[in-house]
Amino acid sequence: MSLTLYRLEGCPYCELVVDRLEELDVDYESIWVEGLHSKRNEVARVSGQRQVPVVVDEDSGVTMAESEKILDYLDRSHA
Repeated sequence: MSLTLYRLEGCPYCELVVDRLEELDVDYESIWVEGLHSKRNEVARVSGQRQVPVVVDEDSGVTMAESEKILDYLDRSHA
């Protein structure tokens, strides 16, 4: 699977991204992260920061955070 979503349970911004992925029928893998920012080492490793959501699209070589940017990217690249 080439698209990975790092997300936090109960995160409304993450759910916006999930909803868009489902609307666009995009296959993706979810990686659930810890609630504490200090425990989000994997997110920091892939994106350079600890916020979620983060999308990694291996096919395009894209890694990005911030739900608005992710939604725009998904609309442009997968619609």
